[in-house]
Amino acid sequence: MTIKPLIILPDPLLREVSKPVERIDSDILTLADDMLATMYDAPGIGLAAIQVAVPRRMLVIDVSREGEEKQPLVVINPEIVAASDQLSVYEEGCLSIPDYYAEVERPAEVTVRFLDRAGKEQTLKADGLLATCLQHEIDHLNGVLFIDHISRLKRDMVIRKFTKASKAKV
Repeated sequence: MTIKPLIILPDPLLREVSKPVERIDSDILTLADDMLATMYDAPGIGLAAIQVAVPRRMLVIDVSREGEEKQPLVVINPEIVAASDQLSVYEEGCLSIPDYYAEVERPAEVTVRFLDRAGKEQTLKADGLLATCLQHEIDHLNGVLFIDHISRLKRDMVIRKFTKASKAKV
């Protein structure tokens, strides 16, 4: 497993809409393993393929707590098929926007249809942190960042900060 470099805001790739995975082959399975290694190393609880510069509709998640057995979830071509009217608020962060956190309101429950590592269609009904994480990562596949769910003023400040930092590195 290879730890991949993360794409950081303001990289325009983060705003691209990812393409569906056509076939689940050894390359996709290797990518899934590399994404899990990258996510665990960061450390994070979710990672979309676009965050490692691969514009494919694929993500990995593990919301197990420290000290618990790992529960990696590989989600290919996910689609939210239902969302609750009830909302919940979580403080979200993102590996592509390091050290920035903000409260985001999202549906409290979602049902997601996707393909697993074996190419089998799965349906997962999620609530709590898992529901938030799934929505956050699926947003990435659509070119949407969690800062798009906060006020324009705060979002613009974050974008300016990261744009300035990226220019300073050059």
